[in-house]
Order: sequence, then C-alpha cells, then structure tokens
Amino acid sequence: MIDWKNEWKPLAWMVTIFAVFFWLPIGWPRFDGAVTEALALTRWYAREHVLLCLVPAFFIAGAIASFVSQAAVMKYLGPRAPKAVAYGVASVSGTILAVCSCTVLPLFAGIHQMGAGLGPATSFLYSGPAINVLAVVLTASVLGAKLGAARAIGAVLFAVVVGVLMALIFRRSEQQRVDAAMALPEPEGVRPLGQVAAFFAAQVAILVFANWARPDDPSGLWFAIWRAKWWLTGAGGVALGVILVRWYTLATWKAAAIAAPTLALALLLPEHPELAFTAGVIGLAIVTARDRGELGAWFASSWGYAKQILPLLLGGVLIAGLLLGRPGHEGLIPSGWVAGAVGGNGFGATLFAAIAGALMYFATLTEVPILQGLIGAGMGAGPSLALLLAGPALSLPNMIVIASVIGWKKTAVYVGLVVVMATVTGMVYGTFIA
Repeated sequence: MIDWKNEWKPLAWMVTIFAVFFWLPIGWPRFDGAVTEALALTRWYAREHVLLCLVPAFFIAGAIASFVSQAAVMKYLGPRAPKAVAYGVASVSGTILAVCSCTVLPLFAGIHQMGAGLGPATSFLYSGPAINVLAVVLTASVLGAKLGAARAIGAVLFAVVVGVLMALIFRRSEQQRVDAAMALPEPEGVRPLGQVAAFFAAQVAILVFANWARPDDPSGLWFAIWRAKWWLTGAGGVALGVILVRWYTLATWKAAAIAAPTLALALLLPEHPELAFTAGVIGLAIVTARDRGELGAWFASSWGYAKQILPLLLGGVLIAGLLLGRPGHEGLIPSGWVAGAVGGNGFGATLFAAIAGALMYFATLTEVPILQGLIGAGMGAGPSLALLLAGPALSLPNMIVIASVIGWKKTAVYVGLVVVMATVTGMVYGTFIA
C-alpha cells in the first residue's frame, strides 16, 4: 500500500506541472510575445555578458579561493577586522569594478567562502555594481547633477549601512562559521603580497576594459578609453601571461600556445575582437584544466563557481525576460503599468520603483536611458533615485544566486534592506532636495 504521507509532494509537483502545461496560454499575443522576449533577453545575456563579464569573474573568484590565504581575507574583511578597514575596502570596490549585479556574484561567493564576514561581504555585493564611476558620471550628465550626486552618495552609504545591519541581524548564526575559519592554521608558502596584487590587477584590468561601454559624448577620457579598450584588454592579457610564467609555474611554451591563436585572430579579424578574446579564454582554460599543480586548482575552483552560478543566472534571466521583457519591449507585465505606477513623489510610487528596480535586470549603464524614458513618462524625482539605488545592485537572477550562497533567509533580509532604504532615501530626496 502506498504511504501517501511521503508521496503527496511528488504528486503535487506532477499535478502542478501538468496543469501549467495543460492550460498554457499559447496563442495569447502577450504570452507569445513574453516567451519571445524571455528567449531574446537570455540570448542577449549569453552573447554580451557570459564571455566578457562572467568568465573573467569566475577566474577571479577561483583565484581568490586558490591564491589568497584565508588569513588575509579574515585580516581585512573578516568579522574581527577593524570595521573602518573592512567596510572601507568593501564599500568602495565599485569604483574599480564596473560590473553588473550578476558579474559581481562569483566574486562575492569567493570572498564569502574564504571567510569574509557577512557584513563586509554584503557591502561588497552591493557596492560592486552600484558604485560605478562611469554610471554615476553618465547619470549626472544625462539626468542632472543633483540626481548623479545623490546616487553616488547614497550608494556608498547604502553599502556600509546594509553591511552593518546584516552583520548585526545575523551575528549569532554567523558566529559558528567565523569561529571555524579563525581556527584554521595559516597556510605555508603564502605568496608575497606584490605577486598576488599584480596577478589580480591584471585580471581586473581584463574584466574592466573588455566591458567598457561606449559613452554618449564622443570626446574626453571615457571615450578615449573606449576607443582603446581592446588594446588595454590585450595589455592586461599580456601582463597576466607574464605573471603566470614568472610566478605561477606556467611553462613558457604553454603561454606561447595560448598567445599565438589569440594574436593571430586579433590581427586577422580586428573588427571582431571578441574572437581573439574567446581564443585566449579557451586556451587558458585548457592549459589550466590539464595542470596538476596550483594552476589546476585555480581552474577547478573557477569551474566550481561556474557550475554553481551560471545555470541559476540563465534561468533567472529567462524568468525576468518573461515577466518584464527587454527595454522597450513588453513581457507579461505591461510596461505601461510600471510607468503609471511611478508617477509623482508619493510613498506608493517610490516603493514600487524600488521593488521594480530590485526585480529588473539592468546591464551596466542601461539603467540611465531606461530611467530617462520613465522620467519623460512622468516618473518623479524620488522614485527615480529609488530605482537607481535598488536597480543596478539587485535583480531576480541576482537574488536566486545569492540565495544559493547564503540561503534564502539572509537573501530576503538583504533584499528587504535595500528596498526599504531605497524607498526612504527616495522619499527624502523627492520631498526635500529635488
């Protein structure tokens, strides 16, 4: 006889899935369009962000796990580190990392796994995509100096306050993890700080310059960097190769084997620099995956983060596209509802803007033209700031991955803190400052 006490859950899942497919509204124009948008957004994300953003981030996260001692992470970002140092380092990281809410996730997972306190780790998680110098400058130039300044100041303060509150709320549950990390002995053979710093600087340079977006103003420093972005990316790759050969046991002939097809593609197809970038990534992956020493451990750690994070991200992007569509296109939720709900500076409009921003996925810098269109449709100053403070740092895909790292309870509190603080700050800005 079947024991239904144990079998009701599988039955419920089967019935639910059957009902979903049985009543799937195929033929309804909005649903069909939303499915198309979900697939289009996921394709765009795979083309524009996985190779240039996530793959370098996975290698950096793997390097944190492989080459940075846990004692060093605990010293600067651990719960017993000086608070000014821990939160100061974490909260200004976005000035270096011009990353989106998804690209920062492997880096967050890496420092959290290595023993960083929950407070500094979540400060880093927020600040990575939120405190982006180019995005702040673009906000000020397109949407006004007041809103740009409010975004910059609010993002830095948010990073610190959110981190401190997370550490206070979960201080008991984090204590066991902290004690276990503190009890670990200092590993032998730790590399000199200069070598580690140079190794990470080369990888960060590749990540930043490969994703440098074209500014609207065809003059000035930002545009000059954009024109030279692939030269700068290549310089970062050369520096990484030299560092790996000199300090990280990579054989010279293996470095040459990686460089040869990369350079050939760069010279033969200069109009498609992403092909040369792909060749370099594949070459580095093959060489490190076959290594039996520290470089093999580096690849293994990077691959572990990729397995954990990438499927969740792509699934989250698919869901976000189904619900909200792409910028300028409709998902299941009509964009007119969003535009109509954020008019004025009232509490409801500001809260809705913060929640909508937290759920939507914004690639780096895309929040500015989206917000410009919403302001043109009547969006108030307070909701505008709320969306700028909640949107770039959060997204539905981002939340799914964060939960896989720290659990749903802590993720819910983190998201709630960001939404509440964005709402309050937007209300203050819309009422008294703007």
